[in-house]
Order: sequence, then structure tokens, then C-alpha cells
Amino acid sequence: MKRKNKNSLQKLRERVGEQTTFRQWLLGIIIALGLVAIMIFAALPIGVTVEVGQVAKKDLAAPITAINTSETQRLEEEAARRVLLEVNEDPSYHLINPAILLKVEENVTGILNLLRLSITVESDPQLEDEAQPTALSVSEVDRRLIRDWKIEIPNHILESIANLSLGEFDHFAQVISDLLLAIMEERISEDGLRDARDAFEAQVQTSRLTSDLMQGATIIGRQLIQPNLILDTEKVNIARQAAVNAVEPVYIMQGEVIVRKGDVVREEHISLLRDVGLIKTGRDYGALVGMIFLVLIVITLTVTFLYQVRPDVLRNETLLGLTGSVLLTMVFLGKLFSLSSWMGTAYLNPSALAGLLLTLLIDSRVAGMITVVLAILLSVAFEFNWIIGTLTLVSGLVAIFSVSKVSQRGDLMRAGLLVGGANFFLMITLGLVSKDTSLVVNSYLGLLNGFLVSIVAIGVLPYLESVFKITSSIRLLELSNPNHPLLRRLMLEAPGTYHHSILVGNLAEAAAEAVGADGLLARVGSHYHDIGKLRRPYFFVENQVGIDNPHDKMAPSLSTLIIISHVKDGLELANEFKLPPVVSQFIAQHHGTDLVRFFYHRASESSEGNSVEERDFRYPGPKPQGKEVAIVSLADATEAAVRSLSKPTPGKIEGLVRKIIKDRLNSGELDESDLTFQDMDKIANAFVKVIMGMFHSRVEYPEQITKEEIEGKRSKDGSIDQ
Repeated sequence: MKRKNKNSLQKLRERVGEQTTFRQWLLGIIIALGLVAIMIFAALPIGVTVEVGQVAKKDLAAPITAINTSETQRLEEEAARRVLLEVNEDPSYHLINPAILLKVEENVTGILNLLRLSITVESDPQLEDEAQPTALSVSEVDRRLIRDWKIEIPNHILESIANLSLGEFDHFAQVISDLLLAIMEERISEDGLRDARDAFEAQVQTSRLTSDLMQGATIIGRQLIQPNLILDTEKVNIARQAAVNAVEPVYIMQGEVIVRKGDVVREEHISLLRDVGLIKTGRDYGALVGMIFLVLIVITLTVTFLYQVRPDVLRNETLLGLTGSVLLTMVFLGKLFSLSSWMGTAYLNPSALAGLLLTLLIDSRVAGMITVVLAILLSVAFEFNWIIGTLTLVSGLVAIFSVSKVSQRGDLMRAGLLVGGANFFLMITLGLVSKDTSLVVNSYLGLLNGFLVSIVAIGVLPYLESVFKITSSIRLLELSNPNHPLLRRLMLEAPGTYHHSILVGNLAEAAAEAVGADGLLARVGSHYHDIGKLRRPYFFVENQVGIDNPHDKMAPSLSTLIIISHVKDGLELANEFKLPPVVSQFIAQHHGTDLVRFFYHRASESSEGNSVEERDFRYPGPKPQGKEVAIVSLADATEAAVRSLSKPTPGKIEGLVRKIIKDRLNSGELDESDLTFQDMDKIANAFVKVIMGMFHSRVEYPEQITKEEIEGKRSKDGSIDQ
């Protein structure tokens, strides 16, 4: 039995694939397509046809938040120009141009060679007359200097140079070349040109040249020295790109009106419309594929999770439809809220409603998974806003935790307050962490969000219960109210059965909580499990107070039909009063296929031979299908049996309880429930504990003094004699 129950979940998972119908697959596909359609709504906006010079026929607003490319490019170009102006003035962005240095070296060499030609040298006897160097006149040298290098040297200085020996000239030339090239190897900017020339002149003054030669060297050097810096293009490009990257993009906000009705469409309007996708040259297939993959990923994760922990949701079209409907509705509402131009609407999105409703209608595990999926999808829907995703996740989890124990509809208001408080403090916290003052300023919207969630939940919950035929814990609490018409009738018309049902409810609730089952469901099911006895209450022993038992004058077979019929009668009453199926199952299954032993034995004793068929004295079933129904079945049999004990003691009670459980186990009545041997031991302990409380001992009170005796003892002054 234990091994069988251990494998029950595995068998259930195996049946998921076998029992999956075409409608369930179709439902899953519809949910997936719905999510894709909602998620790509912003990625594929509807295009419009406008031209420059036309008059706009309607307001054209941005369907998404997008970058204003033209304005952003203008700011980037301004930043780049500003950087170029700054680096032109910054020497650190310049380097020495070797081409200028080479040009200066060539110029000084040419000038010195020209000046050398003015020196008269003695003829070399070994050379022919044609090969003898010819000295240039001072005037010719002066003319060439002005023509080729724009240098004008006074004639007396040129004559002094012409009168130098070759050795003296070589020394003069070496001084000029060394000093000039040394200066040119230094960084010389436009502003530093004068300082460089002055530095050259000062160095010439320290040389051992004659006055005329120093003056000539100074004229040549000042003329040839020039700025030698050029921009470092690699460094400038890096600075330019950094400035461009530092420019904050200009956004066209979602909902912002680009062209108003009646305005003339200009070129800048066309650019903005193209930026937000209202003028499209083709579909954004990348966004479409990405959204499809995102939806497939979250759906795969959700199905895998449900397959592991709640395979019945995948098999049950109602539960699957409810889960999908809640998810689609919340994502759709989130998308609508994201289209608003007011940023505050994002914090009013009632996403916590999904966790709250699914916890009440299914369970907290399914609600938790859908909350995680919703947080992912909404963060994407709100332009990858991680703050929205965090708020969705936290508020959803708080909603799940706050409705785990609900005793009345007013508890939903308490849950809304908890959700609102969590949103309020989380928005302040995230605002401080991210330094976003708008979050702190709008934190009151988080509190308002909680109240909105609770109000919507209270209004929507009854409709969801009705449409999807699901019973929430709040509905169960309403059914447990003694003023319910059926329970009130049971209390007035069959008081013994009513009292029995209340006791069975106490036993079943304690046992269900002991094994981790739904105690509230077990208690409510106990209250209604015998409502079929309302049709013929006096045919059941608990209601036969002060009257004869009608079964004493009836055939066992007829008595059995009357006893068994209370199941069918109960189902008819349940249908008449629209009891939910989760409660009606207790009526149909609380006896399973058990044998009506009393009348079966009577019939067997009075019949001749083996003419009595056992199947004629059995309940029609089915056997208990879940833990709660099985527990109520055991509690029903236990309560009835314990009342037959003449002198109940703890030992007798425990022995009787365990015998009843063992008999039900051996007869196979518990085969289709999920109870394990360990569960049955816990159930027995819980039954014994509750029953011992019912049979607790009382102190013996002295004989009560009647009113007449008190009046007889009253003295004349109104006091009582002691």
C-alpha cells in the first residue's frame, strides 16, 4: 500500500500524456499565441501613411518609447566639434611632425651650401679649369636667398661670410645646424613659436662666433624655425568617440504626441515617426523571433514545473484555462498600462492579483510560478524595466503568503493592505538604491495598488468560481455557515444527523491537518456528506429519538435501499442547491462501495441457502478518490462506532479507531486514495485525540437548590439562612 501510494504521483504523471486531449493542446497553443500577440504589440506598431506638407488628419502619438535619432545625432555632432576645439588648444593631443623637421634640415643645408659658394678658394692645380669651383658674388647669393628661402641677410654679413676660410665656414655651419635642429626637436606650437626663436637666438649668442656671424645665424634660424606639432589623430579620435558616447540619447516617450491633428507635417515629423516605427519600411523580424522565443521559454518552464508538482492542472482543462486566462489578462493589462504617457500608471498595474487569485482558486505553488513568469514578461513589456519586474515579483509573493490562511472575505482586504505596504516600502528602497527620486515620490501609488488588488479580487472571485466551476477557500467558508439553507434544514429536520456531521467535521479537520491535507475542505465536506438523509430522516438511527425504529417492520432489502438512497438523494439536493463538485464528491464517495453489514447479516440469517447477493447490499461508489474524502469516510465510520461504546476508555477508543481503519484498508476502500500507512497512523492519533476530548470526564455537582427551596429559606429581612 505504501509503495503504491509512493508511486501514485508518478502514475499521475504518466496519465498526463495519455489523457491529454486535442482541446488541451489547443488551449495551450491559444495561450502561447495570445502571449506572443500581446508581447509583440509594441515591437510591431501599426504604420501610417503621411508625406511632408500634408495636414495631419489625427493625432499621431508614439506607440513605444524610442530614441530621437536626429536630435541625438545633432547633440553627438556638437559634442564632437566641441572636443576638436578643445584638443586644438591642448598640447597633450599633439605630437612632433617629422616631416617638418626633415624640411627644416633640408632648408638649412641648402642655405649653407649656397653661402659656401660665396667663399673664394685657391685653384687646385690637379683640376682642369672647367672643374675649378666658381665663387658666387655676394649679390648673387643675396638674390638666391631671397628667391628660394625668403631670407634677406645684410651685405656686410654676406661679405664677412665670403671672407671666411673653409674651416671657419664649416664651424659656422655646424653651429647653425646643431642649434637649429636641437630647437626643432623640441615641441613648438603656434603660441610658442616666438619663444623658440628667442631661445635659438640666445643659444647663438653663447657661441664663439663673431658678431656678424652671430647676426647671420640668428637671421637664418629665426626664418627657418616654425611650429612642428600636428594633432595625434588616434588620441583625438578616442576623445571624440568618448564625447559622442557620453551624450545621453533623446527619447520620444511612449504616448507623446508627435503630430497633432491639423498640423502641417514637416521633415522632422517624418523622422520622428520613423523612429517610433509608425512609418515602416519592413517588419522587425528580429523582435518578432525574439518575443516568440521568450514566450516559448517561459511556457516550457511553466509546463515543466506543473508536470513536476501539479500534473492535474495540465490534465484538467478548467484549471489550465483558469491559469492561462489569469496570465493573459495580467500581461494584457500590463501592456495597456505601459502605453500610458503618465509614468505613474506602471506602479498601479495590479499584477499581484494573479498570485492572489490563483492561490485561492488552485494553490500557492501554481500562483508562485505564474508570478515569476509574469515578472519576466512585464519587465520586458515595460521596456526591460527591472524595477517593474521586481515590484511584480515581490508584490505577487506577498499576495500569495497573505492569503494562505483565509477565514473570510475581509481577509482579502488585509492581503491588499500587506501588498500595498510591501510595494510602498520596496519603491522607497529601490528609489534610494538607484537614486531615482521619482520612485520615492510615487511610492504612494504602490500603497494604492494594494487596495486596488483587494477590491478587484473581491469583485472578480465569485465570477471566476462560477465560470470555471472552482471552489475557493472563501466559498468553502461560506458553505460552512450554519445559516446555509441545507445546513439549517439539517439542523431542524434531522438534528441527530446534523450533530453527527458536526462531530465528523471535527474529526476530519484534525486528521486532514495532521497529514497535510485541506482541513477546511474536509470539514465542509463532512457537514454536507449526509444531507441526503433529509428526504427520510427518521429511517436513520441518530434521528430516532423517542420513536420506534421503522426498519424493525421492514425487509432487510428494502431497508438497505432506503439507507443507500441517501447518497443519491444527497446528490440531488446538492444539484438543487448548486453545491460545488468539490463538496458533492463527499456525498457520493463517503461510503465508497462499502457493505451495509447490519441488514446484510439480517438478510443472510433470514434467507435459506445462499440466495442473498452481497452486491445488493453495497453502496454504488465510487471509492474515495482523494485524501480529504477518504478521511471523512473514516471519520464517519469512527464517529458512529464510538457512540456504541458503553464505557469508553482510551484503550477501547484507540483499539476501535485502528480496527475501523484496518478494516477499510483490507476491504480495498482506500485503494484509490493517496493515503499512506504513515498517514493512517497520523489519522488514528488525531481521531483518538479529538474523541478523548468529546468523552472527557466531568466533576459531579451537588444537587441543585430549587427556586422554591431558596424562597422558603429566605428570611424576613431578605437574607438567606446559612
